[in-house]
Amino acid sequence: MQRADGMNYAPTGKPDPVCEKGELRFAAIGLDHGHIYGMCNGLLEAGAELVSVYDPDPEKVAAFCNTYEQVKIASSEADILHDDSIKLIASASIPSERGPLGIRAMDAGKDYFADKPAFTRLNQLEQARLKTTETGHKFFVYYAERLHVESAIFAGQLIEQDAIGRVIQVSGLGPHRINIESRPDWFFHKDKYGGILCDIGSHQIEQFLFFSSAKDAKVLHSKVANYFHKEYSELEDFGDATLVADNGATHYFRVDWFTPDGLSVWGDGRTLILGTEGYIELRKYCDIARDAESDHVYLVNHQEEQHFQVKGQVGFPFFGQLIRDCLDRTETAMPQEHTFKAAELCIKAQEQAIRIE
Repeated sequence: MQRADGMNYAPTGKPDPVCEKGELRFAAIGLDHGHIYGMCNGLLEAGAELVSVYDPDPEKVAAFCNTYEQVKIASSEADILHDDSIKLIASASIPSERGPLGIRAMDAGKDYFADKPAFTRLNQLEQARLKTTETGHKFFVYYAERLHVESAIFAGQLIEQDAIGRVIQVSGLGPHRINIESRPDWFFHKDKYGGILCDIGSHQIEQFLFFSSAKDAKVLHSKVANYFHKEYSELEDFGDATLVADNGATHYFRVDWFTPDGLSVWGDGRTLILGTEGYIELRKYCDIARDAESDHVYLVNHQEEQHFQVKGQVGFPFFGQLIRDCLDRTETAMPQEHTFKAAELCIKAQEQAIRIE
């Protein structure tokens, strides 16, 4: 697993199959972002069968097949969409193309699993909302900074156990290393990646809704900037936002492309969750200058203060739940409206943002 480069960060866990071999066959379409490897890893570990791949770039396909030797190369997207044995499509295509692909997948009778951001415009989101209602198919989104991070999963379990009372505020920091020389062309075009709040800000907003048990929220204030990378006029290297939820919980988050080279991982992602009876801090990817291992959880409440290092201890239940939802037509991995609401709010934060010049 690449820990220095967030674009190619693909967590692995312990195999924990929830279905029989061949019971859920899936394919990958669109290999533009390295998150496709994390998505496929999670599904494979939970028992799904990866059967085919399509991308117009043969180099990306060759690299993918080198990792997943069992996969067959499809000659076109249509070959996969017309294969009735394939029940789920996973995609990490260019962000602006993910929503439209999801529509085509659902029209072809398949569930769909997109990397974040799944949409770059509100009209794409509304089309997906209508299509899930029309077809009954599912549109999952890979909000990896909660779903594929054991410390975040453990924090959710602590909150469910009432360890800190009612959650009233969530603060999130999502710095990333830019590795600018290795970025594809679409990374620098806002109509392709959607803007920094739409892109990596989506992780933060989804976590806020989940940890605070909110159904909706309002973006109070947001701003973006290009402080340092002036040669790329459409790039945003900084963004932040403040939200308030329908249940009164508040949220502040900051995302940026300023991880310094001296840090051992791609970003010092942190989340601070304040409750009425205590608080939780997540140091997701390292504990700087002290412990290079990931998944540190700090808990303080009226009884005690504790530190948990949960790497390899919690697992990634989302993927098994996703598979069972596809097979059983249930909704346990993530409510569909929660998936869409996080996407909606990150786009609204982006659209409302003040640009700092």
